[in-house]
Amino acid sequence: MAKTSAIERNKKRRRMVARYAEKRAELKRLARDESMSLEERFQARMKLAELPRNSAPVRVRNRCEVSGRPRGFYRKLRMSRIALRELGSEGKIPGLVKSSW
Repeated sequence: MAKTSAIERNKKRRRMVARYAEKRAELKRLARDESMSLEERFQARMKLAELPRNSAPVRVRNRCEVSGRPRGFYRKLRMSRIALRELGSEGKIPGLVKSSW
């Protein structure tokens, strides 16, 4: 099991990303707009830089929903390889056949 603080920090980042997503997208659009003057585009970049760092989607880490493990993560199932194997062995994942020899 991962540290609770790491899991909670990641949840906080996800909330911040959702809160600032619209504002961040608008500022990025303005900064990339070639029809605007250089000064206006620069101001958009400066406002973008003033936003909290944890509001950037890049800072969110994919973690297992079961154990919180950050590595060996399957996006489709939203869990780690270890949790997948354990649940598969217990027969809790429909259609999954775990081979063992």
